[in-house]
Amino acid sequence: MIAPVFVDANVLIYARDSGEPSKQRRAQDWLACLWRDRLGRTSIQVLSEFYVNVTRKLAARVDPDSAWQEVSAFFAWRPQPVDETLMRRAREIEQRHRLSWWDSMVVAAAQLQDCALLLTEDLQDGVVFGDVTVRSPFTLDVREPAAAYAAAPEPKPRHRSRGRPKR
Repeated sequence: MIAPVFVDANVLIYARDSGEPSKQRRAQDWLACLWRDRLGRTSIQVLSEFYVNVTRKLAARVDPDSAWQEVSAFFAWRPQPVDETLMRRAREIEQRHRLSWWDSMVVAAAQLQDCALLLTEDLQDGVVFGDVTVRSPFTLDVREPAAAYAAAPEPKPRHRSRGRPKR
């Protein structure tokens, strides 16, 4: 991976949810990879949703201080603020693609951060919004397959170049 990857709240939540062990493991693998490669991106909206869900809605609730420590760590990913630029882009996406307002905000934040991937299970796996491709972190493997080809040297031209002859 070389391009930034936007992480939606459900991935962050599953990383803390012991009630779904296979999804938890996969979410943790993705987060570890993104931290290691410094390619993780998110938004203030996503971090707010994460905080509320892990402190109030998980069966094994997270202590608010621990949840806040996690949120604070994600500030290193330079989360997209909720501002006029984000809201205008989200409105365009909402109108063009008929997404919910909250999903439009997530897609807009991924676009504004020049992300190639948006990891979420809330949108259709494989759908493309501009330069952002939505993928489920539970169907897309963390490891990229190695290239099955090598760059071939550029062939010599068959014809003489046009213009002045060389002396």
